[in-house]
Amino acid sequence: MKKLTLLLLFIVTALSAQKTYDLKYFLPQSDLYNQDIPTPKSVLGYEVGKWHVTHDKLVEYMKTLAATSDRITIEDRGTTFEDRPLLLLTITSPKNHQRIEAIRQQHLQLTESSGAELNIANMPIVVQQGFSIHGNEPSGANASLLAAYHLAAAQGPEIERLLENVIILFDPSYNPDGLQRFAYWANTNKSQHLNSDNNDREFHEVWPGGRTNHYWFDMNRDWLPVQLPESRVRIATFHKWLPNILTDHHEMGTNSTFFFQPGVPDRTHPLTPKMNQQLTKEIAKFHAKALDKIGSLYYSEENYDDFYYGKGSTFPDINGSIGILFEQGSSRGHLQESANGLLAFPFTIRNQLTTALSTLEAAQNLRTEILGYQRDFYKNARNEGARTKTKAIVFGDEKDAAKTFHLAEILKRHQIDFHEIKNDFTADGKRYKKGSSYIIPTNQKNHRLINAMFEKRTKFKDSLFYDISAWSFPLAFNLDHTNLPSLNNAGAKVTDLQPAMGSVSAKSNYAYLFEWHEYYTPKALNMILEKGLRAKQGMTPFDLQGNQYDYGTIMIPVQNQELNSDEIYTFLQKVAKESHIKITAVTTGLTNGIDLGSNEFRTIKAPKVAMIVGRGINAYDAGEIWHLFDTRYDMQITKIDTEYFNRADLHKYNVIILPNTQSGLNNGQKNKLNEWVRKGGTLIGFRNAARWLSNNGFIKIDYNKTQVVAKDVPFEDAQKFTGAQVIGGAIFEAELDRSHPINFGYKNKRLPLFRNTRLFIRADSTSYRNPIKYTGQPLLSGYISEENLEQLKHTVPFKSQRLGRGKVIIFTDNTNFRAFWYGTNKLLMNAVFFRNSF
Repeated sequence: MKKLTLLLLFIVTALSAQKTYDLKYFLPQSDLYNQDIPTPKSVLGYEVGKWHVTHDKLVEYMKTLAATSDRITIEDRGTTFEDRPLLLLTITSPKNHQRIEAIRQQHLQLTESSGAELNIANMPIVVQQGFSIHGNEPSGANASLLAAYHLAAAQGPEIERLLENVIILFDPSYNPDGLQRFAYWANTNKSQHLNSDNNDREFHEVWPGGRTNHYWFDMNRDWLPVQLPESRVRIATFHKWLPNILTDHHEMGTNSTFFFQPGVPDRTHPLTPKMNQQLTKEIAKFHAKALDKIGSLYYSEENYDDFYYGKGSTFPDINGSIGILFEQGSSRGHLQESANGLLAFPFTIRNQLTTALSTLEAAQNLRTEILGYQRDFYKNARNEGARTKTKAIVFGDEKDAAKTFHLAEILKRHQIDFHEIKNDFTADGKRYKKGSSYIIPTNQKNHRLINAMFEKRTKFKDSLFYDISAWSFPLAFNLDHTNLPSLNNAGAKVTDLQPAMGSVSAKSNYAYLFEWHEYYTPKALNMILEKGLRAKQGMTPFDLQGNQYDYGTIMIPVQNQELNSDEIYTFLQKVAKESHIKITAVTTGLTNGIDLGSNEFRTIKAPKVAMIVGRGINAYDAGEIWHLFDTRYDMQITKIDTEYFNRADLHKYNVIILPNTQSGLNNGQKNKLNEWVRKGGTLIGFRNAARWLSNNGFIKIDYNKTQVVAKDVPFEDAQKFTGAQVIGGAIFEAELDRSHPINFGYKNKRLPLFRNTRLFIRADSTSYRNPIKYTGQPLLSGYISEENLEQLKHTVPFKSQRLGRGKVIIFTDNTNFRAFWYGTNKLLMNAVFFRNSF
């Protein structure tokens, strides 16, 4: 009997694996299709779902559709890091295409004060549909082939009515690089006779997997920071049109079914209007009806939330739109066993297609309600802006124009108005300098978005978060900022934002100086050292020729260099220009303080940096470090994979970075790394790498280990209790010892730090060994449980200790979080450049 059961199971599996899925399986049965419009198979060479579509084939099909259908126009908005095109299809009726710009302008008018006069009964609704922002969640991008075909080729009064009433902004792949990477994996590991065993290699990608983009970023966290090229074109499209609905098609665990929003009601950000969630529920009824029709299981109002505005399904909610998250249980390959039976790739595609089309049906049927909601959203936002006591927000850093510029750059991408300041002024004890500061009027169209970006929130209805609970931008950039009661200090509105110009004050035959405060000083210093010039850092402040120089000032002497004085001057002009810094020529070494020939000016040894990557290393953290070195500071960083770490020659590096890791390295790798440090290398570890380093004898750390005990917590609330102890991402204040080289370049004695770990390191009894230390009231913004907050107070997020002739440096948290934490990037750079002065 047992053998017979196994035989029947094998036959069922084989039959399922060989099943053919054609257009009739995916598309509505009642529609007729225009035979002149190419099907996906006619271009791809196979039916959708037989293979994972590669991005080049996806592009080819979308361009073919646009060339053959008068319902579609296509634009190439730019490229990814790997030079793949970022396409957008605009899909609507031919009649609407003839007046598309007029429709767009009228739609935008709806969000202005003049929008009250518009008759929304005659206006189309705008829907932005995007697929597979995570490349290894491919059912969305593969469904886009069918959705685009349906919208181009379907015939009859129903589709004509839809296209007359809806403008569709259609992005077939939010993440081209990741999609390409995953398609290659799934296709090259596919068996001719499909194997559904989840132990098969097909379902287990190699590190780092296809989820992320080129630099291993989760791009579904970048809608608000807008640091990546893929995000920048998405946001440009969003603000160009201000769509009413935006969809975001994802995948989740294989044993799950299908999720659509709304999420957990108590986990919606308080700035999101209640009507947004009510309309989301109304739209959800159309998804339920469509999925019922094809017999697919689903759920809603569980697991996922609408809190962090940096996600695709939540970003629209603070912009008068409605974001919709779809999550499909993933086959990860072509056919996989699951708790709900055999999960075939075509089945996952059909669910994504079904809800993509049900979204359009909902948009058409709820068109006037949703258009009316958008008009009311901006009307109410303007009213709130007019009533608020804070009339403006000023932000800046008198010693760092570049960081200020980059925050202003984000504001501009989100079409938030801001102004220069008329003259230097002081507010709330902070000095704001013209050219390094800007003022944002709060009474403007995007009032609510400004609140979302600048708020500091520490009170919450729910203690569980799907993502981070704080992202206040002035804290992330470590910029001074003050709420102002008027616009009296506002100058001209900024229309053409330009970075600060770098310069060299004059030619010198003695020395050149620049302070370490500006964001791009590490880039400048690296250029100088790479050129073979000697450079030194000043360990204490001094005055020279009327200028005050802070801790960490860089000095380049002119004599005894490989370049002559003219060549040095010419080269430093290039450095200043490319790094946006000011370099001062001096004619004497005599100062008020340490003289330029003092031993307190210490020679900086050029860093040769490697980073351990590969299996066991957190790809997000590693990618953020790679991106920082490669794209911000133009510094070479060698990525050494754990697969061949034992064979790598480490002698050419003087700095090795170990990003966040749960499993650490094996014994052979550990011993090799330990020996390298003892011979003089500097090892920098982040987050859980700190725990691994302490457990394996690289560094001695004393932890706070108080156990949090659940008292009177019933079983049904156990998950909530444990979840409440997670620090998902909040912002905390630390005190700085500015005389320590790890803190060079920071002008203030307090620093906001991002934290998402529960590594609480006790401070050393010797005070000068605690250059960064959390305050007694550290919470600035975000959620942390009372128990964890008590544990955190007066602990330290940084440690540096000797090991043989080398040193080990650890950070308990990520100083480079999601590429928008500009404010703490310099901590890593200080560890890299100034390691010998610790």
